Amino acid sequence: MSRTLSNSILPSHQNFAKTRAKHSLHLEAICVFVATGFFMGDDSYWKDEVCLLPARDYVFDDEGYVQSSTSNFEWYYAPEERSFSDVLEEYISLLTKIILEQVGTGPVILPLSGGLDSRSQAMVLQGLESPVKAYSYAFEGGYPEQHIAKQIAGVCGFDFQSFCIPKGYLWGDIDELASINGCYSEFTHPRQMAVLPQLRQMGGVFSLGHWGDVLFDSGAPRALKESDVVPFLLKKMVKPTGLELAEALWRTWGLEGDFKSYLISRIETALSDIQIDDLSAKVRAFKTSQWAHRWTTTNLSVFEVAGPITLPYYDDRMLEFICRVPEAYLADRQLQIAHITQDPKLAAITWHAQKPYNLNNFSRNKAPYNLPYRFVSKLQRTGQALLGKPYIQRNWELQFVGDNNEAQLQSYLFEPGFQDWIPERIVRDMYSKFQTVDPVQYAHAVSMLLTLSVWHQQQSVSK
Repeated sequence: MSRTLSNSILPSHQNFAKTRAKHSLHLEAICVFVATGFFMGDDSYWKDEVCLLPARDYVFDDEGYVQSSTSNFEWYYAPEERSFSDVLEEYISLLTKIILEQVGTGPVILPLSGGLDSRSQAMVLQGLESPVKAYSYAFEGGYPEQHIAKQIAGVCGFDFQSFCIPKGYLWGDIDELASINGCYSEFTHPRQMAVLPQLRQMGGVFSLGHWGDVLFDSGAPRALKESDVVPFLLKKMVKPTGLELAEALWRTWGLEGDFKSYLISRIETALSDIQIDDLSAKVRAFKTSQWAHRWTTTNLSVFEVAGPITLPYYDDRMLEFICRVPEAYLADRQLQIAHITQDPKLAAITWHAQKPYNLNNFSRNKAPYNLPYRFVSKLQRTGQALLGKPYIQRNWELQFVGDNNEAQLQSYLFEPGFQDWIPERIVRDMYSKFQTVDPVQYAHAVSMLLTLSVWHQQQSVSK
């Protein structure tokens, strides 16, 4: 008996299904994954397996194979001519309605950052009778972003817990993480793995603020020309060393044509399916249907291991609302800022992206006003490094730097079985450049090789 499945505009889960294509590695898709950090469209590691796309209804045959699919939503841009205050009122009302429906009457867990998305959620949740447990984390030796989160929690009356993400936590969790996200994301990003036992103990429903920063800002610069959209997206999507690695694999595997042309054609095809003239709105729709679904959503599964998740910015009603808001109102986070500044205490807390400024004075985050802060900050980082405690700014620095981290990393990169798939010369070239040329740039290529190695090991074990 056939069955059906309907995907929302932006699903909070990734579902995979089999097709009747020949079972073989999807090498072209893997090259895209290496270059960008996520798979595009419905790609997977295998040609006969697809990730079910957002906003589509699927029909499966009696054996569970995908039989057909049809669209249930098309992205559009139909701005309504209304005042900013009217749109703001609708936004606040909608966000409040969605959050309250999603979290229900039980305890709520709110991951807090120094940004605007979770602070917007805090604006709504601070009026709940149910307990709200907030938490935040920072890197060991990095910027103490949890101090900002603690201030937000204090203003809102939330219980608050602070976590420090230690060096090298990945190696004890890597197998579990691989089973959770299926190796569909590189492993250095989901910091919550380091505190998963503590999150499990919190008890409650997670209210996650993912993707709000993309929805409530311009999708692209207003001056962008149509002929520049693909180059703009290519620059946003592709990591330079990811491109270098992808091109090396493309040549090694003897794939037809060249990788960059293939990727450009994939972007062009995906864009052509979005019938929107406004380029900012079109780029936002592209981002949401591509890397929100295939990158951001991938590691939501880590939260799900700890408890049920809700996502107000993933709600269909919020996404439909975005389609009706003039781009001029979405630009520069205006709606979120106008909402939060209704609470003077929350507005006065540092905005991490504009530190040390807040929502009232962030326009001064430019020379010469910010020069004293930048000077002192650099001095602190330099002094910390001189004391043998380098300032940690990036996820990979906790995982790849240091003797123990290097030994663990090398055990995966140079695992004998892995070389049967990815030639050792390519691995050694990327790792050598990470060590001697530019660790900041080549960390992406190394992280992707690590991900492929773990995936390859899993496949070997499952055979």
